[in-house]
Amino acid sequence: MGIILDKKGLLEEIKRLKAKNKRIVFTNGCFDIIHVGHIRYLKEAKKLGDVLIIGMNSDVSVSRIKPGRPVNFEQHRAEVLSSLEMVDYVVVFDEDTPYELIKTIKPDVLVKGGDWEKKDIIGSDIARETHSLPYLEGISTTAIIEKIKKL
Repeated sequence: MGIILDKKGLLEEIKRLKAKNKRIVFTNGCFDIIHVGHIRYLKEAKKLGDVLIIGMNSDVSVSRIKPGRPVNFEQHRAEVLSSLEMVDYVVVFDEDTPYELIKTIKPDVLVKGGDWEKKDIIGSDIARETHSLPYLEGISTTAIIEKIKKL
């Protein structure tokens, strides 16, 4: 089970983890409604290192990049994410992108879903490795919301 940290707490953990030569994997997203695509993606991300850190967009950040969202409050989204066995740490960020957070963490591995081209993944200039993992076609939070609206 993961731990929800603020940026300062995460920095302390990063120092500790790097001192132990742990391979740090970072990914980010809104994670508004967790679905099977998220689960499979996070399981694969965790296999790429020792520690999986998720940068999660705050409510303010989500509302700027996805008008009308989030559906779930950031505290609830963070709690759900942190309860997943493959997740080690969750940190919430307010910016539209996690670039500053990635600069601070300097992860060994940066991961996004397959709907992102490797060259377009924010922070790929910082991480040693960047991966775009397989995307499950037709499975997305937006598709789930649209399906619910039609009920």
